Amino acid sequence: MIAESLNMSVGSVFTTMTEDLKKKKLCARFVPHTLTTEQKEHRIASSEDLIVSADEDPNFLKTIITGDESWCLEYDPETKRQSSEWTSPGKGRPMKVRASKSKTKTMLLVFFDSRGIIHHEFLRQGSTVTGAFYKDVLHRLLKRMWRNAIFSSVGILEFVLHHK
Repeated sequence: MIAESLNMSVGSVFTTMTEDLKKKKLCARFVPHTLTTEQKEHRIASSEDLIVSADEDPNFLKTIITGDESWCLEYDPETKRQSSEWTSPGKGRPMKVRASKSKTKTMLLVFFDSRGIIHHEFLRQGSTVTGAFYKDVLHRLLKRMWRNAIFSSVGILEFVLHHK
C-alpha cells in the first residue's frame, strides 16, 4: 500500500522503513475490551485479596470455583498479519480491540476450578440471562459438583464461588 501510493518498489519501501527510519512492523495484541481506571483498580484490589487468602491458607486456591459467560461468535476478524503496523524504535506493540462482524452468536457459560472445567452450557436461542435463569444454572452446577465429588476435594462443603 505504501509502495503503491509512493510509486516505489516494495523492497525500497522496506529498506527505507527498516534501515533508514529504524521502524519495524509489529502485530497488534488483541484485547477483548478496554477497561476503565475504576475497573482496573477493582481487579487489582480483588487480586491482592486473593493473594493474601492464598498466603494464609495453602489449600485456598483449591476452594475457588469461578465462572464466566462468553459470546461465541461467527466472525471474520482481521488477522494479526493484516493488522500489523510500522512502529518506531522503543515503542511497544500496538493494541486493538477485536471487532466482530457477525450477528450470529450464542452464549457459553462455563465454570471451573483448579483442576479444570466443572460445568458448561450454552444459552438457548432466544433466551436471555435473568436472575431466575442464573439461579437454575447455579443449581445445575451444584448437582454436577455433587455428581463429580468436587466437594470432597475442597473440604466439607466449603468453596468460594468467584464471579465478576
